[in-house]
Amino acid sequence: MAAVQNKKRRKKSIICLLAVALFFSHTKLWGEDMKTTNLPKPKLKGAVSVEEAIQKRRSVRAYASKKISIEDISQLLWACQGITDTAKELRASPSAGALYPLEIYVAKFDGLFHYIPKEHNLEVVSDKDLRGDLAQACYGQGFVKEAAIDIVICAVYERITSKYGDRGIRYTDMEAGHAAQNVFLEAVALGLDSVPVGAFTDAAVSRVLNLPKDVKPLYILPVGYNKR
Repeated sequence: MAAVQNKKRRKKSIICLLAVALFFSHTKLWGEDMKTTNLPKPKLKGAVSVEEAIQKRRSVRAYASKKISIEDISQLLWACQGITDTAKELRASPSAGALYPLEIYVAKFDGLFHYIPKEHNLEVVSDKDLRGDLAQACYGQGFVKEAAIDIVICAVYERITSKYGDRGIRYTDMEAGHAAQNVFLEAVALGLDSVPVGAFTDAAVSRVLNLPKDVKPLYILPVGYNKR
């Protein structure tokens, strides 16, 4: 009787193992099929002073149909959330408790990308140009579609509220402002223009970008060349 029971247990274990193996053979883990693009190393010295960038920064809502170079995109994303202290992995904008709840996405002509600060690279999320759909989610503001890129600042509030409670929501929103201003000033330094966009439907933006449930859109930053 014991031998029969042991045989049944072994058979059951084998079936379970096969089921698990089959599951993982058909399940794509996060990032497994994701393609990434390494960004050029950011420059740490430019020709425009901080004071001059502050003086020149203006909100621009008309953009020329001209692409931004990958070097400029690299600079903008580094200014937004790039690593500025590799030893401590501190970023370009301050964050309460260095918890960094922000997630950065970039919509441009050749797709949607997720910025990975630690590797300073872009992870491909979609190969579709979503700027038109994003503009519709922003109550039809056409310049969102016209801009060369749209930087979308999002947040995972749980990263910071787990330590600071509801106060963490305020800290996160402050951090989004820090990151956005860095982008605006970097844009000026690169000869580009930008505009802050807060008027959008959260659910619509989340749907267009196919954001994970815990990632909330906070701010949209169109960047491009002024249509003069």
